[in-house]
Amino acid sequence: MSTSRAKTRDIGRGAVREELARTAFPLFCDRGFDEVTFEELAAVSGVSRSTFLRYFGSKEEVVLFSFDPLGPQMTEVLLGRPAHEKDWPALRHALAPATAFLNRDPSEGLALLGLIGRTPALCARLREKQAGWRPDLARALAERPGARPGPDLPRQALAGAALECLTVSLEHWASTGGDTDMDELIDDAFSAFTD
Repeated sequence: MSTSRAKTRDIGRGAVREELARTAFPLFCDRGFDEVTFEELAAVSGVSRSTFLRYFGSKEEVVLFSFDPLGPQMTEVLLGRPAHEKDWPALRHALAPATAFLNRDPSEGLALLGLIGRTPALCARLREKQAGWRPDLARALAERPGARPGPDLPRQALAGAALECLTVSLEHWASTGGDTDMDELIDDAFSAFTD
């Protein structure tokens, strides 16, 4: 299969996943994550259960798939930061895609974070996703222009701390009903490591 056909197929698959998730999300919010079955998700989406399962292997994926692009986007931003910028400020700037994701539709972001906060399985799965982003961010720190060679552990620690700042800021933002500016929250969280 040609690269362009594969790319087109991936775009089509992504659009279908997005539509299925968008249709399913209100059901999770209304009934609660644990109460909704795949049969109900398929019915509300107008597809068969087997079709729905072809696009999502778990209910957690249905809710959290919109987070999937954030890891690669943050890594890309980090790699594009100026060579003279120190790693910690560069990591702060790398979180811009997460802020943009929430600012796109704050009410939807609040509903999403609220559902995650009420559902232990979603909290755990989101933590797994974030843990998967950490090695890529650490690798990007090592690949930045002007990066000095050295052990991987400090870079892993910096990337992990940056992601934890993001998590704490998201939790605080959701707990205040989105009344606080997300960028200010993240700046405050990052400043705890620079004061």
